[in-house]
Amino acid sequence: MSDLNKHPLITRYIEFNKFGQYLGMDFQILEPGKIEYNCRINEHHLATPHAVHGGVIAGLCDALLGVGALSAVCSDGLVVGTIEMKVTFVAPAFNHDLLKGTSVLIRKGRSIVFMEGEIKNDHGKLIAKASGTFNAYPKEKAGY
Repeated sequence: MSDLNKHPLITRYIEFNKFGQYLGMDFQILEPGKIEYNCRINEHHLATPHAVHGGVIAGLCDALLGVGALSAVCSDGLVVGTIEMKVTFVAPAFNHDLLKGTSVLIRKGRSIVFMEGEIKNDHGKLIAKASGTFNAYPKEKAGY
């Protein structure tokens, strides 16, 4: 586990990320640009009597890619915003699944960060793959 988990920008992100708190998502930074994100599925995540809403999966993808990008730039006093993201839904997730997302840094430029990630359930089944592009900018512009 990385010391970045205690970085001031990361702890402020956790404090202000009400969406992630609502969905019950949590993460661990393994190293800059590489994280693990988890979300235990329950009834308020469902779109049908059994299956998870695609927006939950997309939200988890954005979070895992975004925090991965944030972890790659926070030591420079930067935060990130999503420019674009692609999600490929591979299989459904169901009530009570523990979804585990991982992301990896593909490339970090001066202001653009490229990330890839995937989500699997607690049985190791691939649920979704994602890629995203993020804009890195000064933390002050985001209110940090």
